[in-house]
Amino acid sequence: MTAAPAQPRVRHRRGLTGRRALIAGTTALGITGAAIVTTTLLSPAGAASVWPTAQGSKAVSSTIKVSGTYDGKLKKFYGSGALGTSDQDESQGAIFELADGAVLKNVIIGTPAADGVHCRGSCTLQNVWWLDVGEDAASFKGKSSSAVYKVIGGGAKNADDKVLQFNGAGKLTVTGFTVQNSGKLVRSCGNCKTQYKRTIVLSDIDVIAPLKAIVGVNANYGDTATLSKIRIQGDPKKKTRTCVRFKGNNTGKEPTEIGTGADGTTCRFSPSALTYK
Repeated sequence: MTAAPAQPRVRHRRGLTGRRALIAGTTALGITGAAIVTTTLLSPAGAASVWPTAQGSKAVSSTIKVSGTYDGKLKKFYGSGALGTSDQDESQGAIFELADGAVLKNVIIGTPAADGVHCRGSCTLQNVWWLDVGEDAASFKGKSSSAVYKVIGGGAKNADDKVLQFNGAGKLTVTGFTVQNSGKLVRSCGNCKTQYKRTIVLSDIDVIAPLKAIVGVNANYGDTATLSKIRIQGDPKKKTRTCVRFKGNNTGKEPTEIGTGADGTTCRFSPSALTYK
């Protein structure tokens, strides 16, 4: 049943970015121009920001469980009832839950966003957009070291804390993604009861400040984060932290920060991986 979308929270939104993320995501999907309608806004500097325009909307009162491929056709999905929250409650449900090997594509998640998307094993998110992140945009929870999670294209705005939460084991790759006005783009869980070695690869990313950190990882569990082609806009003083290293734990305590920046072991990137606009 289609319902009128909930009114978004009013937030200060800064900066605008290029078309790379949308192009990357749609190219990966084989989507032609007719399949996507976009709104282009120009900043005073003339930079363009492209976020998709929803092709209809759908209220979601119970988690949509996906196995195989789910094509949302750029409809906007938003929580209602028990999922009608956009707070920081760790126990709230997801709008979408993906089984091992599932693909979610061409989806806009509006507000309330609840806990976004949960991946129970390997998964692929293609051209998925979050307009106002609730607790997390997506959480990756597979238990196998061979699990692979792919985020291709898409973007997220207005996350109070994390955008992509990496709780499980395996490898997360993010390409062609845009993040705007958020806390951290990716965080390896710092205090989960079960901890793993996690591999994170970020490439072709547009950051629109403010962003507290691009990625946070646990050095003591053998995590690695590799960064390339990271474009940061609206941050002339370079306040955005790149790769933050933590000493994680499995006791539920707050992890201890132990360093930031490239170290060649946990945080892997060269100065040329970052460009500022």
